[in-house]
Amino acid sequence: MLISLTHGSTVIISGSNPQKLLTTVQCLKSSYPEITYSQIITHACDLSNKEDLESNIQTLLSAITDGARSKLNHVVFTAGDAHSLTSVSEVTVENFEKNQIVRNIAPLIIAKYLPEYLDKSPDSSYTLTGGFITTKPPPGWGLHAASGGLVEGMSRGLAVDMAPVRVNLVAPGVIKTEALKGLPEQALVGLANATTVKRLGRPEDIAEAYLYFMKDGFVTGSILHSNGGRLLV
Repeated sequence: MLISLTHGSTVIISGSNPQKLLTTVQCLKSSYPEITYSQIITHACDLSNKEDLESNIQTLLSAITDGARSKLNHVVFTAGDAHSLTSVSEVTVENFEKNQIVRNIAPLIIAKYLPEYLDKSPDSSYTLTGGFITTKPPPGWGLHAASGGLVEGMSRGLAVDMAPVRVNLVAPGVIKTEALKGLPEQALVGLANATTVKRLGRPEDIAEAYLYFMKDGFVTGSILHSNGGRLLV
């Protein structure tokens, strides 16, 4: 996002919490005072409400493109919510379905409406987000791997159905963001030691993966793993 801003791009940030969006913009402006406010647009959108999901997504896309009069070039989907999947022996239909709304159903519904709002060109892209657990699930994380497999298959299918727009997926390892603030230091050390580079990923590390998919106009239907060698240990 920061590299896009420093290159003069307009960046649109969406999330379910308006206050967090405001805080994010303030943080960016404080750290990078050369960035003009007009380059950053925010719009709140709740992806967790299944009944209003389609209308919320349509409202978001229409608002940020002025009713499709201004086309988008790149869309990156990183939304997630707290996992609450249980073990295979305890899973229910309701529990599994609830865990798919934000992570799998939402990106699919976005893909449904994107053609109206996205510049239809191989220079445009839609990038989804998976994770290393899909490829190497720890014990007890089998259902999370199954959930991740859905979005990986979706990325390949959409690469065909949305062509010539390119669709890819970034599969991060453990990235040191605010989401890890509640973990004790010992747990963070353990996560770092589970890689070959012996550290956690930095936000700027994983940002390069998303930027690569935006800039390489000849890559589609691909998965980029950025996990510090987590799959090798």
